[in-house]
Amino acid sequence: MVETLITGYEILKYVRDLLDVDTQLQPAGIDLRVSQVFRFRGVGILGFDERKLPEVEEVLPENGYWGLDQGVYKIKFAEVVELPRDVLALCFPRSSLLRSGVLVSCTVWDPGYVGRGEALMHVINPHGIKLGVGSRVVQLIFFKLNKAVEKAYEGFYKGENL
Repeated sequence: MVETLITGYEILKYVRDLLDVDTQLQPAGIDLRVSQVFRFRGVGILGFDERKLPEVEEVLPENGYWGLDQGVYKIKFAEVVELPRDVLALCFPRSSLLRSGVLVSCTVWDPGYVGRGEALMHVINPHGIKLGVGSRVVQLIFFKLNKAVEKAYEGFYKGENL
């Protein structure tokens, strides 16, 4: 189903609100920046056809940095991603983040998705991390499908955070 990895300036067709194209464009993808960090404050519910997202509370930065203790956080990206019916994207943490003791978990970005995505950040480092506002935290890579999907993504998160 996947035909080819999309590289270079062709990626820019699918991402907007970049701060610095020359810095964010990578050989195999594009770096996304964190714009907000949230702490979980409630339970989530997920069933086959039921979904209730947990309550969250925004963590406010001080002097341009979030001081994050060990724990799990929800993050929102600064860039808007818009995928046509023949492109999907996968998201991976940047190596500097991993080397700092922080994981980021993302999902598949389906053909047809539009929005400012979110991810799960897990600070494992027992000393925490000082994370700058607008830091590049993940790399999104794009794949051209061998044909466009018949039914593009129209789910709950289409248009999120716009």
